[in-house]
Amino acid sequence: MKKSTDFKLLLQFSEYVKPHKRWLFAGISAVPFTTASTVLIPLLIVKIIDDYIIPGDLVGLQYLGAMLAASILIGYLADGLYSYSLQRVGQLSIAQMRLALFSHTLSLPRKYFDKTPIGVTLSRITSDMEALGDSLTIGVLSLFTDFLKTLSLFIFLFYLSWKLTLIILLVLPIVYLLARFLRKKLRYYYNTARETLAEATAFLQECLNGMKTVQLYNAEVKVLQQFKRKNQRFLKSQTRSNTYDASLFSVIEGLTSLTMAVIIWYGAGLVLEEAITIGILIGFINTLSKIFIPIREFTQQIAVIQRALAALEHIHHLFSQQPDESDEPISERLKKQLDSFESLECDRVTFRYKADGPPILNNISFRLNRGEKIALVGKTGAGKTTILKVLTKTYQDYTGSIRLNGIELSAIPRKELFRMITMMQQDVFLFNESLASNISLQREGIDDAKVIQAAAYVYADQFIDQLPGKMEYQVIEHGTNLSAGQGQLISFARSVASDSELILLDEATSSVDSITENLIQSAIENIFATKTVIAIAHRLSTIQKSDQILVMKDGEIVERGNHEELIQKNAYYVDLLHQLHE
Repeated sequence: MKKSTDFKLLLQFSEYVKPHKRWLFAGISAVPFTTASTVLIPLLIVKIIDDYIIPGDLVGLQYLGAMLAASILIGYLADGLYSYSLQRVGQLSIAQMRLALFSHTLSLPRKYFDKTPIGVTLSRITSDMEALGDSLTIGVLSLFTDFLKTLSLFIFLFYLSWKLTLIILLVLPIVYLLARFLRKKLRYYYNTARETLAEATAFLQECLNGMKTVQLYNAEVKVLQQFKRKNQRFLKSQTRSNTYDASLFSVIEGLTSLTMAVIIWYGAGLVLEEAITIGILIGFINTLSKIFIPIREFTQQIAVIQRALAALEHIHHLFSQQPDESDEPISERLKKQLDSFESLECDRVTFRYKADGPPILNNISFRLNRGEKIALVGKTGAGKTTILKVLTKTYQDYTGSIRLNGIELSAIPRKELFRMITMMQQDVFLFNESLASNISLQREGIDDAKVIQAAAYVYADQFIDQLPGKMEYQVIEHGTNLSAGQGQLISFARSVASDSELILLDEATSSVDSITENLIQSAIENIFATKTVIAIAHRLSTIQKSDQILVMKDGEIVERGNHEELIQKNAYYVDLLHQLHE
């Protein structure tokens, strides 16, 4: 990943702050009041001691005492407004950014999810966002306010005693050099901590999803050892970042105490020499404790910002992933041309996973017209599933031509493509929602009537009507309270509910009971009777009902024709039939 500068990262984050600029300005407007009260309070203390307490002027003391109380109250209210406003801006900005990041993730091509563990993406949207919190907004602006407070206090200290102020100035270069060194270390280990946490999260999610497999093969010890190593790497990085963070804080605290001791020793001598008053010394000491608070907070904010920037860098990496395609609307002419499915033509299509790799599909050509059925047959690894993934733009770097209704596939937006094409996958994912929600997926235009119609179309209603709640039956744990065949039928219903004309079907039905197997077979027969279909066929009955059979081997079509024609050839197709079962 190309590293972005901190400025660019902050600029990206600022886009989500802009909609909440009123609260931001409210927080910034409190800064002059907090800064003024920070300087006014020690000034009033000096005046009270030198002009009223020592001379014994109780009347004037009451007047300045009231001013001191008012300054403290104004400072308290201004600090409260500042903190509340910035925290509000931070939380609102992060909520908006999290929504934008998830929306962007939804637009990413499926090949991104093939290459990236889900846990890594989950970590970006959750823990990295949590690391931002309101810390980035408050941290950046606190640097500004701390600078103003420190500058104002320094001016005031020079006003009280330039000699004592010089002592503080001798300490500042040490503070700067230490902060700069520790800042670099913090950034490195915060980055490492975020990366190792993402790896551990990805591994943990993978193990939890596959827990039944882990337990079935007694792999608990091995898995635990792997997680322990990943967890240890995160712990090591996090511990080192905490060490440098604590070092930064403790160094500032130590320098504050040391400077205070020197000021008291040297200032007491100046009081005895009558070079300064006792009120000035007390006021200087009081201000000194305040001047190191912004400096200490400044260094703490550096640590907070480094943590936030490390998280923001990972978030930026996810944002930088190119979406599947632009959301620009297509022309009315193309939209009309894609109004209904008419034909699909592949012309010498070749596909490789890598540009210099071997072809997974080699010179694939066929034509499919409305209402026709094509069966893809071949051994595992022949390229059948790859054809379906290319047709659904899961894989896009192909050569040759694929034309849908005469339009090149690359020119068709994904939304328009899936309005015409539906893929029925062998691997079914069911959400922890009702059966009705799993069928409709809250898609536009699919109401309750269409859900019921789709379920009946694939004969899923025969088992749904026997469940408590029927369509409102709640699916749990990704469908563990349904059989594999029932889940397959729900997937079929989900596909046909969209009224797509072209169905891409992976027909495999392993681990399906005989009753549901019959329902699935009836559903497939219904689909074959009314839809245009490209099927990865495993049943002889499905193959025989196909208008054209493409026999595949090593990514190529080695034979083609209908069932009777291929039987007469008595070649590779006949050998495959012996491996197929009704």
